[in-house]
Amino acid sequence: MAGVSLKCGDCGALLRSVQEAQDHAELTSHSNFSESTEAVLNLVCATCGKPCRSKTETDLHTKRTGHTDFVDKTSEAAKPISLEVPKATVDSVEAIDVDMSGSQPEEMVEPEVDKELLKELEAMGFPVARATRALHYSGNASVEAAVNWVVEHENDPDIDEMPMVPVSGGGEASKSSLTPEEIKLKAQELRERARKKKEEEEKRMEREREKERIRIGKELLEAKRIEEENERKRILALRKAEKEEEKRAREKIRQKLEEDKAERRRRLGLPPEDPATTKSSAPVVEEKKSMLPIRPATKVEQMRECLRSLKQNHKDDDAKVKRAFQTLLTYIGNVAKNPNEEKFRKIRLSNQTFQDRVGALKGGLEFLELCGFEKIEGVEVVFSAAKEGIP
Repeated sequence: MAGVSLKCGDCGALLRSVQEAQDHAELTSHSNFSESTEAVLNLVCATCGKPCRSKTETDLHTKRTGHTDFVDKTSEAAKPISLEVPKATVDSVEAIDVDMSGSQPEEMVEPEVDKELLKELEAMGFPVARATRALHYSGNASVEAAVNWVVEHENDPDIDEMPMVPVSGGGEASKSSLTPEEIKLKAQELRERARKKKEEEEKRMEREREKERIRIGKELLEAKRIEEENERKRILALRKAEKEEEKRAREKIRQKLEEDKAERRRRLGLPPEDPATTKSSAPVVEEKKSMLPIRPATKVEQMRECLRSLKQNHKDDDAKVKRAFQTLLTYIGNVAKNPNEEKFRKIRLSNQTFQDRVGALKGGLEFLELCGFEKIEGVEVVFSAAKEGIP
């Protein structure tokens, strides 16, 4: 079976013609090409007629236009590939340079194109002038080649103008006005222009993909936030339901106790308890409580309260509180075990260890004062045996 495409052995890209292979080689420096029986994918948008050569192109076209229906015309466009270098590019360069050659003005006429292909392009929605220009510059090869030319030149300012070519004699004269070197330079210029356009298209597609990734990321974050918010509401509702259930259970228990109490009074022959009497008894109890004398706090209670306050003031650092308690216990224990040892009866305020463990904590010095230590001249905390507390 004859080949219908050229396949790049370096990257696997499928190309429709030798010219495309040459352009691909210029852009990528790949040189390993071979004939392939695998046709180049041709998906045509059913809405606007734009052809796409890959799934990526169809996805991008859908995002840009919203068109989702594509017709697979790969088999229709597949034709045996010609290994001859097309001359369409050279002819277009020569046509552009006719005015630059300095020759006399010649009669210009519309180019001859394949009428059947022209009808197909018109049926797809292309204007006559654009379809004629596409067929002329694509060499009347096929509808697919003409559509590809339109896609590549859709931004040309003269794309909807009818192309004009000189008559046969003038055409021959114009061809002779360009030297092989000039033709080569023009072809190189066209290839460079195609390469830049392809790079711009790739950059644009990369920006589109990056925007899509950012959008998807934002949607995922928003979905996660909503899920967490719903979970939080569900937990709050569950806790509220549990509290209400507990409240109902306690009320049932209270009612049951009241019923059992009433039943016992009935069995004992006692009259039913008056609810007003039960409620009025509560204020009496409160009044009795308020009349009780207030007992002054003992030193032990004051010390306990001081330690409790120290722990509350530094509740965010359990290790520091524990170390302070151990240090205070050591100080008091040393004095209790060795009451006559002068070194245990004095603590220097300037001692860094003391400051780190006790002095810097609110409540540490107050506890030592309750135990019998006192401050002297702001330099030392000295234990006084005359004070009550530790002997």
